[in-house]
Amino acid sequence: MVKNLALLKGSLDPDTTMATAGIDIDANLARLTLLQKIKLLTGLGWWHTEPVPEAGIPSMRFSDGPNGVRGTRFFNGVPASCFPASTGLGSSFDIELARKVGEALGEEARAKSTHVLLAPTVNTQRSPLGGRGFESFSEDPHLNGTIASAYINGLQSKGVSATIKHFVANDQEFERFSLSSEVSERALREIYLKPFQIAIKNSNPWAVMSAYNRVNGLHVSENKRLLDDILRREWGFKGMIMSDWIGVYSTSESIKAGLDLEMPGPSVMRGRALERALVGKKVSLQDIDYRVTKVLDLLKHAEASGIPFDGPEGSIDTPELRKLLRRAAADAIVLLKNDKSLLPLSNPVKKIAIIGPNAKQAMTSGGGSARLLETYSVSPLEGITVAAKEVNAEVKYALGATSHKYLPLLDPYIFQADGKPGALIEFWNEPPSSDYTSTAPDFGKPLQPAVWSTPTLGSNCFLMDGIDETKVNMDCFIRYSAKFIPDESGDWEIGMNIAGRGNLFINQKLVIDLSTDPVQGQAFFGLGTVDIRRIVKGFKAGEEYDLEIRVSSAEFASRGSPFLCWGGIRAGGIRDVDGESAIQEALQIAKEADVVILVVGLNHDWETEGNDRADMSLPGLTNKLVSEVLETNTNTVVVNQSGTPVEMPWINEAHTLVQAFYGGNELGNGLADVLFGKTNPSGKLPLTFPVRLEDNPTYPSFGDQGQELNKIYYNEGIFVGYRGYEIKKLAPSFAFGHGLSYSQFKYEDLTTTEISPAGEFSVSFKVTNAGQVEGREVAQVYISDPKSSLPRAVKELKGFTKVHLKPAETKTATIALDREALSFYDDQNMNWVAESGIFLVQVGASSEDIRLKAKVELKETFTWTGL
Repeated sequence: MVKNLALLKGSLDPDTTMATAGIDIDANLARLTLLQKIKLLTGLGWWHTEPVPEAGIPSMRFSDGPNGVRGTRFFNGVPASCFPASTGLGSSFDIELARKVGEALGEEARAKSTHVLLAPTVNTQRSPLGGRGFESFSEDPHLNGTIASAYINGLQSKGVSATIKHFVANDQEFERFSLSSEVSERALREIYLKPFQIAIKNSNPWAVMSAYNRVNGLHVSENKRLLDDILRREWGFKGMIMSDWIGVYSTSESIKAGLDLEMPGPSVMRGRALERALVGKKVSLQDIDYRVTKVLDLLKHAEASGIPFDGPEGSIDTPELRKLLRRAAADAIVLLKNDKSLLPLSNPVKKIAIIGPNAKQAMTSGGGSARLLETYSVSPLEGITVAAKEVNAEVKYALGATSHKYLPLLDPYIFQADGKPGALIEFWNEPPSSDYTSTAPDFGKPLQPAVWSTPTLGSNCFLMDGIDETKVNMDCFIRYSAKFIPDESGDWEIGMNIAGRGNLFINQKLVIDLSTDPVQGQAFFGLGTVDIRRIVKGFKAGEEYDLEIRVSSAEFASRGSPFLCWGGIRAGGIRDVDGESAIQEALQIAKEADVVILVVGLNHDWETEGNDRADMSLPGLTNKLVSEVLETNTNTVVVNQSGTPVEMPWINEAHTLVQAFYGGNELGNGLADVLFGKTNPSGKLPLTFPVRLEDNPTYPSFGDQGQELNKIYYNEGIFVGYRGYEIKKLAPSFAFGHGLSYSQFKYEDLTTTEISPAGEFSVSFKVTNAGQVEGREVAQVYISDPKSSLPRAVKELKGFTKVHLKPAETKTATIALDREALSFYDDQNMNWVAESGIFLVQVGASSEDIRLKAKVELKETFTWTGL
């Protein structure tokens, strides 16, 4: 295989300069036939590249991130660790932690025989409504790119390729395959390209994923200026460029633009189409050789890693990993308010009421491709209950209000016939009875043997993989069966959506009919039906009920899914409680408690790939619940869990507020560690929380605002996030960089060095822990250019450091800065400019809490292009 991997070259293409000395690339390329080369430019199925066994070229394995390594299956995947979502990791402002998370993900990838992790995501969080906002680190390009660099360096230190994505301006889910992001050159460079540029400069990711969308009218996957002129030639990127999944819309254009690999397979835009383009001289043999070389560049890394090709998939669960997961969960938490010093909770607390829709279930991550089957999870209720026992406190729980978009999954309540958790799912290629999917099938009639079956742990089955396709046809018939054992007596609300046609039965009685003209909805990436809910009366806790779902995927398969899929089933349920009654139950236990911990927020159904949020509101009766609990018990800690900002109309009444984000496996323990003081919180907000949606700089140019023209105008230009609030003097609920501690920190003695002719200088200052608790402070450095020739932000984050201090301890922090801290992009002359003059250096605990100021002078203007 080594001799064939010598296809890596250093002379054929001017944008390829990897260390390949001594390898005769031209001779090795000659060993591959044209058809073999074309084969290498597309994927094999969902998660692999095409092999060429006769040439000794194996198949590389990919896996989704960014907060875990799911492996090769959505359905019945091998369990994996779930780390905090990226906004949580970004809130840590901790470069060392980001690198450790990357290293752990690298080890997990190795356990799953994965060569390439499809992560990290660094799309700028332009609006709070972005469905995948939780996947990126920050609204600020410097923080975004810096944390991404550490993550990539950690991951690639384990021999696993990072794939920085989605390049570029892929900042909303609405019409994401076709919408054009209309953005000025200056904003593109300073805000949207900048985190990619920082990461490529500081970590050299081995792969980049192109975005689905258009930028200024042209799809990124065929945009030569973005992929070749800027990414490769201007920045010197040496790695491979792959498409987002089903994100290639042309043949010759994408090849010419520099897109190396079309994913997934089988090919739609390459294969025979590329052969035809070659005959018509739309592309040349040299164009194909360029692209093949990049695929083999990545294969060289895969071979060097020692990760087996087509190896097994395993999980990792060690005490050391659990410790890191718990640390990451705690460090992803931001203490927003602690006006009455209610936190940390101490021994006098004897009765604790835990209330809220996000308490009982562990909301570990956002939705879509970020979701995975966790090796384990700890909910806030579980974590807080354990911590409460340590201080001899009694815990009572009440739901208070529901906040689900879809009903909570039935996973905790379903069991197989042998008593093991989960369900049995069976497949037939022909209907096993004439009335199989009818609303009144003959349950007494025995079914013919299934062609294939498998147990499954969950009630959310996206059947796009994990199926024995040698036995099961695409147009198949499916039975999902389990024992349903509710944990609460009473009436239950049962819900279901499917990809296909089918029905849900309990004790052989029809509950939900989705076989009769089902309406298409948003589930399963838009392939599923609407969600139907029905009330089932009279369940008794602990009793068994037969649950059966029958589905035909025949009509679904004939509709033409953009990828292979056998259908899908999602079933959920919750005890039916009148909204007002649920609030009253919560208020009753709140009255009796010394402290209330109220856990509210969003979940992976609200924040998910494929759909943007409609507004910033908390769902259902959540706000009413919060207001009434705050009125009932003044000793209330409000914990909000969301990946991006939410409106908080009760904020003035809440004196204690925690932002938890999505914390991964150890969410509950990490939260408990902060609430009870085992961990002194040190997180800072990586994005601004506005008072209302209308205050956000993107309002109203987001989502479907450009539907008719198929364009979305980035009217705010460079004034994204805190830059926009500050230029308009709009006070947010919580500023970028804000976060409290159980200690207090004092800043003093700011000094700066002179700026060198190349724009390099450093900033030094002292930080003292003036409190009684050991802690960590994120000190932030902002730069302002008061007299720029072009409009600039009031200030911009250009450096930060996390200082660990014992009580009364003082440390000197020094932050090195360079020309990037001074510059803006001149879109008339197409270069970066560091303009002579006086710059203001501001050091603070947040973007609005500035503690120290100084001035530095750049004596001569200079310009540059590239990194």
